[in-house]
Amino acid sequence: MSSADNDTAVEIPSEPAPAEKNPRRQPFPQGFLDTISTGWADRPESMPQARAQAEYAAARRAKVSAAFPGKRLVVPAGAFKQRSNDTDYPFRAHSAFLHLTGWENDAEPDSLLVFEPTGAGHDVTLYFRERADRTTSEFYADATIGEFWIGPRPSLAGVSADLAVATAHLDSFAAGDDDLVVDDDEALTRFVSELRLVKDEFEVAEMRRAVAVTAAGFDDIIREVDRAVAHPRGERIVEGVFHQRARSDGNWEGYDTIAASGPHACYLHWTRNDGAVVPGDLILIDAGVEVDSQYTADITRTLPVNGTFSDVQRRVYEAVLEAADAAFAAARPGVRFRTVHEAAMKVIAERTAKWGLLPVTAQEALDADRGGQHRRYMVHGTSHHLGIDVHDCAQARREMYYDGILEAGMVFTIEPGLYFQIDDLTVPEELRGIGVRIEDDILMTEDGPVNLSADIPRTVEDVEAWIARVKG
Repeated sequence: MSSADNDTAVEIPSEPAPAEKNPRRQPFPQGFLDTISTGWADRPESMPQARAQAEYAAARRAKVSAAFPGKRLVVPAGAFKQRSNDTDYPFRAHSAFLHLTGWENDAEPDSLLVFEPTGAGHDVTLYFRERADRTTSEFYADATIGEFWIGPRPSLAGVSADLAVATAHLDSFAAGDDDLVVDDDEALTRFVSELRLVKDEFEVAEMRRAVAVTAAGFDDIIREVDRAVAHPRGERIVEGVFHQRARSDGNWEGYDTIAASGPHACYLHWTRNDGAVVPGDLILIDAGVEVDSQYTADITRTLPVNGTFSDVQRRVYEAVLEAADAAFAAARPGVRFRTVHEAAMKVIAERTAKWGLLPVTAQEALDADRGGQHRRYMVHGTSHHLGIDVHDCAQARREMYYDGILEAGMVFTIEPGLYFQIDDLTVPEELRGIGVRIEDDILMTEDGPVNLSADIPRTVEDVEAWIARVKG
């Protein structure tokens, strides 16, 4: 029974809703009201040890405090978002809130992390709605937060011990006229975004875990590819198989899965996933598991549905792989982030020029002002930062992001591609409908880049062997 169906009896007796506005709601009989608050066993609560992320979150908060002396700062978790009528999307807290509290997929909606200025810096308090006891109507009558409906909610004391931060009831919070609020104040929003550009040890470990679960999800897809081929909307089978892994071993997907078979692979954000999976075609799968800490992988593999690349598919695939390897070789501590993209695009320009697809030379296409002809076949960027958000640190300044300097602790993607749309008359017919992207998650270290997803096969030979091995 869905939560939407289950709330047919909801009504707060003190404020009965007019029947004409709530035709599904029914009043509670008096006998229910007289007895619902009694007969419940005590629920003893043992205080947890602080979770592993607590010390890292405290260090992040200290950096925020030092950057805004004397200012009152408010970092909201956010609220439920409506999906339709009286149903909501699953709640996910604001990324800055997650990063600064360490409160993961169990964070409470409407919570606030507040930095109160003191002489030495800030006192930090986490405000959230304390659970109501069973003598209140909230317990049984509020389908959004009542424990009768959604299960146990955390206590102030329990969360304080768990996250190693002071807590207070949300009702005791009073907004100030001069508060700096994330997403309202540009300077604060930018700072908490840029704070995530370099990951700490905990974050790197979570990224590794997200990649590992994602790798298992790709294995699952290969095992079920024949079922996808047999279904008229096989892309949905691929999406569903990956979703099962994401939910069983993680929290959710970090973004909508792209399961793009055949010519759909040429549409960069194909998430309808309602097409057939046809032997002889390629299928481009862009998917990432978000683990419970909310850190997500972001990986793309392009697979031959029947297990073997054709000659023309191989040619396109190996050009993309060459671009990816060139980008990886260019990524070094101390170089500008955009250098990674430039290295990949040089290969894309050279290959498309060599194939006779460009009206100019590769060198002319790479001219910053007058070129770009090769971008018709790869319009997107090669890299983005990755972490709590799939496109992490998005509010960072350009000079800190695209023009920023790579340093140890940064995690980012390398994801070149070639896309020859089915109706593109600038390419030979044999190329039309072929789309290839190879995407890996990269950790920069003091000694250079590390491909966190290197164990997921990448070369033509390894991909074909992988498919054969997993399918048995």
